[in-house]
Amino acid sequence: MLKRRRIPQELGVLIVVVIVAVVMGSISPEFRTAGNLSVLLLNGSVVTFLAIGQACVLLTGGIDLSVGSNIALTGMIAALAMQAGAPWWAGALTAIVIGALVGIFNGVIIHYGNMPPFIVTFATYGISASIPKILTQAKSITVTEPLFAFFGRGAIFGIPVPIIMVVLAAAIVGFILKKTATGVHIYAIGGNRETARLAGVSIAKNTILVYVISGVCAAFGGIITTSRLMVGYPTAGSGTEQFYSIASAVVGGVSLFGGIGTILGAFIGSLLIAEVSNGMNVIGVDSYWQPLVIGVIILGGVLLDTNKGGLKKILSRKTPAPETPSSPSAPNTSSARKGAETPAP
Repeated sequence: MLKRRRIPQELGVLIVVVIVAVVMGSISPEFRTAGNLSVLLLNGSVVTFLAIGQACVLLTGGIDLSVGSNIALTGMIAALAMQAGAPWWAGALTAIVIGALVGIFNGVIIHYGNMPPFIVTFATYGISASIPKILTQAKSITVTEPLFAFFGRGAIFGIPVPIIMVVLAAAIVGFILKKTATGVHIYAIGGNRETARLAGVSIAKNTILVYVISGVCAAFGGIITTSRLMVGYPTAGSGTEQFYSIASAVVGGVSLFGGIGTILGAFIGSLLIAEVSNGMNVIGVDSYWQPLVIGVIILGGVLLDTNKGGLKKILSRKTPAPETPSSPSAPNTSSARKGAETPAP
């Protein structure tokens, strides 16, 4: 008997990516050029980094609203470190450490403070957005280390470094989630936290871990942003980056309620968001329309996510077979059986 193959859940969003590419390409030939493709991937690399970290957090049933301001914090810290005389690699490493510390802060407060992730990360968003402005009086910092430009402007064998970095990050995190015990524990926490705890899963360790991954991914986003501009901006990432990261993960099949989704899905979802944003720019759609379109995409993804059970029930619902009326002369076998089993007084 042939075994039925399961269709990958990422296939649906990949088909949408192809359809959007064909539509945008038919409207504007410029969209199909290699130069525009490079711009699309480069601009999407930061959101993809955020989506990878956001997916890990969502898998546990949490959310991270601090990733946008974390871009500004880590990018500015890297710029300040190099301004103080640190080499380019030390500036990047400092940014990564700061991103990890933000993740540790979020995870510790959420778990040990028993607080909702939405509230904690929203507060961290404000804190992380304010620190760069306080340190620099809201002024930008020019990066004078020329080698730091490698992270945002460099290329290896013609492939831009940010794209190589984000693909490697997706592969590493995807491997951890799919092939290690830690990944199984993360999915288990999102599936049923209490059952996971009773099974011996460390809720504290894994909760902190996913927020650290999110913080480090945001730090790479800050490094790429600062490296591409060679300027540290205190307001970098203050736009819609955190919402784009959530949209990317959800559209890619990661459930807002935890336990379902893959890094590959989040990766493809981020491509869709970057593709839609880039396509609207190329065909001349007013920038004010972009948040509306992305908002509709988020709403659609969440609507599908929250109604999966209902849709499955509707699609699998069968018309019940009509009951056959019993003949009046037919004996009631169940009653007879009960009577036979009743002991005599």
